[in-house]
Amino acid sequence: MEDLELNKIQPPPASVGLWLGYGALCVGMFMAILDIQVVVTSLAVIEDALKIGADRMSWVQTTYLIAEIISIPLTGLLIRIFTIRWLFVGAIFTFTLASIGCAFSYDFFSLILFRVLQGFAGGVLIPLVFAAIFLLFGKGLNQTIATTIGGLLAVLAPTLGPLTGGWITESYTWHWLFLINVAPGIVTLVIGIFCLPRNLTRLSQFRTLDWISLAYVAVALAALLVGLKEAPEQGWLAPQVFGCFLIFVIGVYLAVRRPASAISFWLLRDRNLAFGCVLSFILGIGLFGSVYLLPLFLAFVHGMGPLDIGLVILVTGIAQLVTAPLAVQVDRYVDARLLSAVGFAAFAIGLLMSGFQTIATGYDEMFWPQVVRGAFVALCILPPIRFALGFISREHIADASGLFNLSRNLGGAIGIALIDTIVFSRGPEHADQIIDLMKEEPAKAASILGLAVDELPDSQDPMGLLGVMDVVEQASITLAINEAWVVLALITAMALGVLLAMGPIRTPAPQVPTGARP
Repeated sequence: MEDLELNKIQPPPASVGLWLGYGALCVGMFMAILDIQVVVTSLAVIEDALKIGADRMSWVQTTYLIAEIISIPLTGLLIRIFTIRWLFVGAIFTFTLASIGCAFSYDFFSLILFRVLQGFAGGVLIPLVFAAIFLLFGKGLNQTIATTIGGLLAVLAPTLGPLTGGWITESYTWHWLFLINVAPGIVTLVIGIFCLPRNLTRLSQFRTLDWISLAYVAVALAALLVGLKEAPEQGWLAPQVFGCFLIFVIGVYLAVRRPASAISFWLLRDRNLAFGCVLSFILGIGLFGSVYLLPLFLAFVHGMGPLDIGLVILVTGIAQLVTAPLAVQVDRYVDARLLSAVGFAAFAIGLLMSGFQTIATGYDEMFWPQVVRGAFVALCILPPIRFALGFISREHIADASGLFNLSRNLGGAIGIALIDTIVFSRGPEHADQIIDLMKEEPAKAASILGLAVDELPDSQDPMGLLGVMDVVEQASITLAINEAWVVLALITAMALGVLLAMGPIRTPAPQVPTGARP
């Protein structure tokens, strides 16, 4: 194929081979997202095996996320240089090799090194799928189906992660948390080589690349994630945390001000993409927050292990799979803004439904909130993708996809930090309030604790109070978690205001193509 500009190249015919290639891309993305949740379920096991201190263990996840979030906005640039085919082959090869390296790590530093490589490759695999939707398929049913497959796998992976990680942890050694990536990695690599389109690479673009802007972005995003990691414990206005946030703001500002920045921030002048990124950010808070919060409740309050937690939250994944075909059909005929509004409103309701839990809340009470969230999350994904990326010129689809996916991941990181802040700051406050209630309003305290009034110890009996402290702790964490659910619901509901402010979806004016930089 001639070395033409991407926006002048028509999508190839949707052959069986092309669908196989796209399927390989989706599997790669699924592996990258799944890896985060699979590993987090077994950090304690890895800690014991490699003799890593608990204070350093969280960096196994943090370094992966930093590397991933840095590589996501670079995907557009890398596609232009290497093409979809060779970028995918390189990324999946690196991801698979790094997975093997993680499995055979012998200490903290070797594990961190391979997790960084894994995260960087995984970050490329995620937006690559959403760029491929518009670069490999023309407008119509094929593009809608491709969007559905990619979007569904993107939200299904976090749901299946705890179940997969729990099963591996209880059935095999921790090494298999990483080795499960090897077989699908090899298969998808081979499929990618033979089935993805063969375009010409443009390695010469390395000579004109603005490396300084890349450095600004990398430092900014790394500082943001470190700040978010430390904020719940140190405080959001603690000097070191505030310093990280300040570095983030300065780094992004300097990168945007570069005359030829390697990251196409100027694409956000397209209002459809800009509003789409805001919605993606909000969804990231709600989606990643809910996937994090429910296992937190099951582990801290009910003492469940990873496998049992995975079985409980599997309800969300099943609801997603059942409703996805209907979402595909509806998305073809109904206004994207209306569908997005329905999706975000229902998802917010599903979050709010979980905000009234007690320490006695079990599977039955958690069933319907999960069904609601799983059934409507596709409507929070498909329509925004359609209007955010559907009007971008082919030349800049990959860059726009990177910004869109970066927004979702940043939302997820901020959402999790916000949850940690609420749960671990409000939990002790609720515990003090419950103890006061035991003295002043025993009936109310007993109701919160799930006990009969005569089961409460005398307020003057220290040993008796000590005997119910475990229940008090569970109840206080439950109340804090409920507040976190409500906050997630309110933030998700803000998407309705964003959609209202967006107004009717307009195509770019003919005289100013979306892909042309002014």
